[in-house]
Amino acid sequence: MKISLSSSFSRRVLTVLGPGLVVMLADTDAGSIITAAQSGAQQGYKLLPLQLLLIPVLYIVQELTIRLGLVTGQGHGELIRKYFGAGWAWLSVSTLAVACVGALISELSGLAGVAQLFGIPVWIMMSVTVGFLMFVVITGSYRSVERIAICFGLFELAFVGVVFCTSPDMGQVMADIKNMPLRNADFLYLAVANVGAVIMPWMIFYQQSAVVDKGLKASDLKIARIDTALGAVLTQVVMISVLVTVAATIGSSGNVVTLNDVPHIAEALSSFLGDTAGRVVFALGLSGAALVATIVVALTAAWGLGEVIGYKRSLHHKPEDAPWFYGIFSVVLIFSGVFVASGFPLVKLAVGVEVMNALLLPIVLGFLFLLARKALPEDHRIKGWYAVVVGMVVSITAVFGLFGGIMGIVAE
Repeated sequence: MKISLSSSFSRRVLTVLGPGLVVMLADTDAGSIITAAQSGAQQGYKLLPLQLLLIPVLYIVQELTIRLGLVTGQGHGELIRKYFGAGWAWLSVSTLAVACVGALISELSGLAGVAQLFGIPVWIMMSVTVGFLMFVVITGSYRSVERIAICFGLFELAFVGVVFCTSPDMGQVMADIKNMPLRNADFLYLAVANVGAVIMPWMIFYQQSAVVDKGLKASDLKIARIDTALGAVLTQVVMISVLVTVAATIGSSGNVVTLNDVPHIAEALSSFLGDTAGRVVFALGLSGAALVATIVVALTAAWGLGEVIGYKRSLHHKPEDAPWFYGIFSVVLIFSGVFVASGFPLVKLAVGVEVMNALLLPIVLGFLFLLARKALPEDHRIKGWYAVVVGMVVSITAVFGLFGGIMGIVAE
């Protein structure tokens, strides 16, 4: 009996695991990696403490998401419409649409940068990428899409392997941490970009929709929390690895360096691995990050709009049964690919998208907190000291994102 119970529990663990890892691997997307690289190049190790601080913040936010999804069996947009009305639901999904389009352009721009590394025309990279991802989603089930996304995301671990070759100067690390220029507009702008690179509006919609589409229940909450916690740590380990690698190379010159394109960022890895190996490792890591995030973000747009409009929205449906769901997924993907093929400064775009994410946080986090207080039954509702802690974390993160982003934009 013990063997049977243990075997049954193990199978359940493997069944539940996935949405947290996928959304967190997508969190460390092309824009996030570029933002971390820009942070290391311009500020050295000064933003390292912020990366560590964001681990519990990220977990707290996404734990509310899975709690709402598992207990209510409804997506984020559905709950906003149910408890606050259609007007507020449309406001929320409008911010989601803006964030998703910005993120998709950023992800595909990352892949365009990879194409630059090897002299591949951008339009060819966009055509192959968009066509392949549409094929994966339209012909697959939820589980197959999830597994493919995780496989893509694991390529990000290439960045973790490289950081062990950097041997950062610990004296310089401590000196940078002690001398953070908290009143410097450039530092503040990058700090806000890093918050927006970790706490993203589309993550909330995606993970809540994913646990519902996967058919998970409230009884799976404990395992889903572990899934989310592991993902939160993993995504920040990747961000820290990129920041430290670039800070130890490009950022160690003592001069303020602005990264202009992906090949420039790849120089950090080439310093340790050689030109060819550095380009290959960087291409694998950035491509994996961009591909998993592209799948997640495009699905989030289709799920989020469906939750407000009411059309069929599940990877369990065939395209002919859910034409709007697959149609919107395809349209946002194709539009973003065409936009990127037209050409745009990648690094500037990526950092700008993360700042935009931070500016949207008051709306997204505000609804998330209110739903956690209103939509959940008594036994799952946040209350007492934990509600106070969550409220403070959400408020501080939202206010920092809003005002810091405005100040940084004005300074720019």
